[in-house]
Amino acid sequence: MTDQPDGRHAAGMRTRRSVLGDAHVDRAERAKTAFDAPFQELITEAAWGHVWSGTAWTKRERSMVTIALLAALGQDEEVAMHVRATANTGATPDDIREALMHVAIYAGVPAANHAFKIVKQTYREMGVEP
Repeated sequence: MTDQPDGRHAAGMRTRRSVLGDAHVDRAERAKTAFDAPFQELITEAAWGHVWSGTAWTKRERSMVTIALLAALGQDEEVAMHVRATANTGATPDDIREALMHVAIYAGVPAANHAFKIVKQTYREMGVEP
């Protein structure tokens, strides 16, 4: 891990905070232990500092693809977390619906059906009416 302000970890932390919000990242940082600290560094540097900090796609586009992939894999908690992050990425309920339609065709109707349930519940919790 680099502690340089322009390093991958610093960039990842900035992007992570911009997408997930300070409250979420602060909770995750407080919950970090010696056991999972290397994993947290890995995802901050690789997922957030490399993939999410790239310039080829917007955060909106990354958000849609991420939710579709997580839905296809049945990662319910991660789907909900990334749906909450749409408040920061600009992905709309229409965008997410379209991403889940792709999940239905390419990953299976049961995966998409379950993801729609998770997304609708998460939007209700957010006070968003899709």
